[in-house]
Amino acid sequence: MADHDAPMKGRVDFAAINAAALRAAPTLLRRWLPEGRQRSDEWIARNPKRADRHAGSFRINMRTGRWSDFAVAGAAGGDLISLAAYLCDLSQVEAARALGKALGINPA
Repeated sequence: MADHDAPMKGRVDFAAINAAALRAAPTLLRRWLPEGRQRSDEWIARNPKRADRHAGSFRINMRTGRWSDFAVAGAAGGDLISLAAYLCDLSQVEAARALGKALGINPA
């Protein structure tokens, strides 16, 4: 491989991983947030990153992957990769690679 091709190496296919994550959303969310519950298209849970006593403000749209903790400024994202990154304290790339591997997708 030529040196000019090096930046391409290690690229992560975020779109493919996000699409697979959305298909597996019910399973992933039950694993990540086991005390949550589904209401319509949303998974409603307690936020494990703070002292959240009651489910309600932490919601994940299972159709789109968008999520937010309405009680914490800035705790929001547009997909399940960003949710995995948030929950596991990972970068977006690290979360995408881990999620891709867990879903049986070659992340690069």
